[in-house]
Amino acid sequence: MFLEQFLKYLKFQKRYSQHTITAYNNDITQFSTFLTSLSQNYSTANHQSVRAWVVNLMDDGLEAKSVNRKISSLRSFYKYLLKEDIIIKNPVAKVQTPKVAKKLPSFVSDDKLSLLLDNSVFTNEFESIRDKLILELLFGTGIRLNELLQLRLGDIQLAEKTLKVLGKRNKERIIPIHSTLINSLNNYITLRNEKQFINSSDSLIITNNGNAAYAKFIYRVVHQYLSLITTQDKKSPHVLRHTFATSLLNKGADINAIKDLLGHANLAATQIYTHNSIERLKSIYKQAHPKA
Repeated sequence: MFLEQFLKYLKFQKRYSQHTITAYNNDITQFSTFLTSLSQNYSTANHQSVRAWVVNLMDDGLEAKSVNRKISSLRSFYKYLLKEDIIIKNPVAKVQTPKVAKKLPSFVSDDKLSLLLDNSVFTNEFESIRDKLILELLFGTGIRLNELLQLRLGDIQLAEKTLKVLGKRNKERIIPIHSTLINSLNNYITLRNEKQFINSSDSLIITNNGNAAYAKFIYRVVHQYLSLITTQDKKSPHVLRHTFATSLLNKGADINAIKDLLGHANLAATQIYTHNSIERLKSIYKQAHPKA
């Protein structure tokens, strides 16, 4: 009952996306299952209970980043219970989060991506035109997977060369789009209209049957095409977001502008891309300097 109330609070008051709400639900439900094994519940859980759960997650091999996300979900849940006077003490208050090893964002060379997008692997069939557009949107705008899924036909302003994106916490932002992407959008929309799908979704990206695209569908498309140009482990939509940011930074774009384009709440989240840029500068220095 408490969890249901909390999820409604996230949806209607905090206005979180369904993807985020599902993650909160999974994390808290997992904690509830663990509490059952201790003959406890949300109300009787204490600091030791939470610590034991964290240790259990780490013993199961879960990465520190994932554990911290689950702790964050739990913090939000118990803050809500405190606010609603359901509990009198927050068992998560003094829980320490595991240290996360800093990793550079995975990205693909923009030269490789440009070659892929110009490749004859793409045909004039609707499915191929759509798959290419997925790649171009992710690489050309840096939008998140969930933002891509939420794009509607009405969000594309071809005359203004912009698209409207609904980001985290329902924050809207406007992103400029280049002429190549505009041509791809025009081509895709024309073919989509010619298809005359029955009960077609108003989502911009649709499946072969005209239904709204879903996360696994986008993952599958991105993984398929990135596998043609890279052997790296990560071949997800987020890799294209990282590639977008890294490419802009390497070409001299202002980091504050990149922050706004990515929809980051603060500059700290964007600054991780400067590490990739520094690695590139080191490589150039090593190749070009006579004493390197």
